[in-house]
Amino acid sequence: MIAHRSRTDEEALLPASALLVGAHVSAASGLHRAVERESAIGCTALQVFTRSPSRWQSPPLDGTAIRAFRDAVAARAIRFITAHDAYLINLASPHEEVRQRSVAAMLDEIDRADLLGIPCVIAHPGAHMGAGEEAGLARLVESLDQIADAQPEARAVIGLDVTAGQGTALGWRLEHLAHAIAHVAAPERLAACFDTCHAHAAGYDLVTREGFDETWEAFDRIIGAKSLVAIHMNDAKRERGSRVDRHEHIGRGFLGLDPFVWTMKSARFRDVPKIVETPQAETMHRVNVAWLRELAGADCRTP
Repeated sequence: MIAHRSRTDEEALLPASALLVGAHVSAASGLHRAVERESAIGCTALQVFTRSPSRWQSPPLDGTAIRAFRDAVAARAIRFITAHDAYLINLASPHEEVRQRSVAAMLDEIDRADLLGIPCVIAHPGAHMGAGEEAGLARLVESLDQIADAQPEARAVIGLDVTAGQGTALGWRLEHLAHAIAHVAAPERLAACFDTCHAHAAGYDLVTREGFDETWEAFDRIIGAKSLVAIHMNDAKRERGSRVDRHEHIGRGFLGLDPFVWTMKSARFRDVPKIVETPQAETMHRVNVAWLRELAGADCRTP
């Protein structure tokens, strides 16, 4: 169920039915409600928290909640679903107690994803907390190996997200994700998620056509096209290289429209789910998702 990007660079107009576009939506009042909210704004992809994003522990899923979620998905046109891990998780922490709690929380994330039929859990690589990137990456690999050993039959993969590099966060270089994938014992259990806001904040040029193409060529060379599981489609409130993670509505930030036009109109990203994580979800997700669909067409106007 993991979507892979083809290697063709040919741009093509894609029918709305072919677009894998969605948003991160609230699971308030039940996970099945997230599917209903997503469907109501015309999405074909979904991202959701399956547990509290701000607590180490959450109540287990019961059979009723699992059936309601699966039935809601089956009844609608949602073609791709991913979960996002909790904010507290830091698989690269130099503090062993925090790292072990993070491993336990990620094991729960994967268990939940498997129960719900969700093929991927998007996760930030973690932060080294002053220990240095080399030490942080080593702990990240150790944690990922521990997770794979504890869940040898798990189906959901972990999609490591490109980050803005705020503070001591890992993942702001493509090489960090590549290192994890190359050094874990079970690389098939990992994938990569590309966030446009994060990459821009980390210093990658997505605004010029030359820079956009070079960034994706670097992704293919360093990580590999087959590892791409999703793209988070977010504009940025801060300038390129700021290392500040602040999302903005599509076309209203420092990225502007062009990177989103190029992504939406390119056949090379046709089968890659594109997920909006912009502010004011209840009122603006509908606008941003509709805008991405419009950008896939031949003519675009200023928002």
